[in-house]
Amino acid sequence: MGLWVDTDFGFDDLWALLVLEAEGVAIDGVSLVAGNSQLEQVCANAFGAIHHFGFSWPIYKGEDGPLYHPLETAERILGPKGMRSRGQFLPLVPGLPVRGALPALASWLDSEGPKDVLAIGPLTNLALAYHSFPDKLQRLRTLTWMGGSRARGNHTEYAEYNAFADADALATVIQHGAPLRIVDLELCRQVTFGPADVPNLEDGLLADLLGGYLDIALSRGRGRMAIYDPIAALAVVQPSQIKFERVNLSVHTENDSRYGKTEFNFGQQANSSIGTGIEPKIALQVFMKALEQRQKQ
Repeated sequence: MGLWVDTDFGFDDLWALLVLEAEGVAIDGVSLVAGNSQLEQVCANAFGAIHHFGFSWPIYKGEDGPLYHPLETAERILGPKGMRSRGQFLPLVPGLPVRGALPALASWLDSEGPKDVLAIGPLTNLALAYHSFPDKLQRLRTLTWMGGSRARGNHTEYAEYNAFADADALATVIQHGAPLRIVDLELCRQVTFGPADVPNLEDGLLADLLGGYLDIALSRGRGRMAIYDPIAALAVVQPSQIKFERVNLSVHTENDSRYGKTEFNFGQQANSSIGTGIEPKIALQVFMKALEQRQKQ
């Protein structure tokens, strides 16, 4: 599998990357995009993760804001680092010079072998890629994206965060006929974890970050936290674990309260696939195993 990951590098993005690692998936490249936090912090998170976990994949610097709107991060929920913690955070290490995401993605698409993309942040980088070299992107087998919602949003009443962060980018990707597989909020809300599910992790930093992620729910009086980006990773490594159905996807791009609202219509001509079913217990086992396996390395 030739896999490229596009991410705004919050904790669940890191968790998704750990799932890919645990399943033995080689990642050809990781492009970064502003979203959960400002691009500078996203890059710092990526460098810190590479330093702490010893990842070997190359990273590339993408866009620092949406196509047409000012950036609105998720920092009011996730904090200034784009991820919460009960103590330790990813180390701050000097960043090495990195290539731009678009030239790197174009070069990757020119190389041999099957091509799949996992996008777990706003789609700004991918939209610009479709603007810049749409013919190369015809090589993509799948573009799996965690984003959108068939029901209520999580950033606004109507919109899931990754869709809200750059709805125009999502519209661009749809218009270019990308082979979209959507993991939306409603699917993610089927897989949750609580304090009793948390494994005993020897890595104190990883334990603190997992605890900080869980605290998003606990601080709001909820006993369990939904799992997001790892489900999109599961769709890549174990696609049979998720039931996908063909659907027509559109997104609201007018500059009003519904900006970023996604519409999924099963009665219209399909332009994407959406995950509608998953076995929560099996998925949770995969995700927790990925964290536990990290202790053995």
